[in-house]
Amino acid sequence: MHADPSRPLFKGKTLQFVEQKMAAAIWRAGGLPIPLLNLHDDAYIGASVEGLDGLVLQGGVDVAPENYGQRPLRQEWSGDPVQDAYELALLKEIVARELPVLGICRGAQIMNVALGGSLYQDLETQVDGALSHRNWERYELIEHTVSLTQGSLLTELYGPADLLVNTIHHQGVDAVAPGFRVSAVAPDGVVEGIERVDDGHWLVGIQWHPEWLDGSAQGGPHRSDGAPLFDALLRRVRERRGGADT
Repeated sequence: MHADPSRPLFKGKTLQFVEQKMAAAIWRAGGLPIPLLNLHDDAYIGASVEGLDGLVLQGGVDVAPENYGQRPLRQEWSGDPVQDAYELALLKEIVARELPVLGICRGAQIMNVALGGSLYQDLETQVDGALSHRNWERYELIEHTVSLTQGSLLTELYGPADLLVNTIHHQGVDAVAPGFRVSAVAPDGVVEGIERVDDGHWLVGIQWHPEWLDGSAQGGPHRSDGAPLFDALLRRVRERRGGADT
């Protein structure tokens, strides 16, 4: 959250935060959630990555179209170049070390862009027949199914049946980054999951929010459980550490 002189708390100060349920989901899976800061210092990025076993990229604002060779179609889709620059630099360090990454919503989008893919700036106006993937009033109560790709990590975790998930995004994957495969698709054809889990890499991106699919009233117990994704990330971490505790 950039400096805002009208904000009643921390007036004019830049805030950096983690949504609570995200941290709780990592903790329940056996990890120790550690928020990373943007200090506008490449040396800090390198130093912070040294102590990590993996990375979860959370949701957030739009990705700036300039990062995938486009101009904003509307001013409100300009995104946040400051946040983008930090996460792109962070991903460069993480991928070079072959650390596992779970990208959620914006996290999946910035991962796709970082590795050579592109995005739709707005699904409703750029994808014919697109579902409503975001509604501010209903927010995480909106849901739709996703179909899983045979042989994908998601199929290993959940089986072949469709999942029922939340949906809170208006941008989405267009061109898939080289080396990735599509792992999940919405009924309207929008890509909902991408992955690269070979050649030493474990890079998984999904458009829905599994941290909110925890069986709570808002998350909805009728929806597909979000825990298997965090469990899979932590299994990968343990494998890289030779079975040691996280």
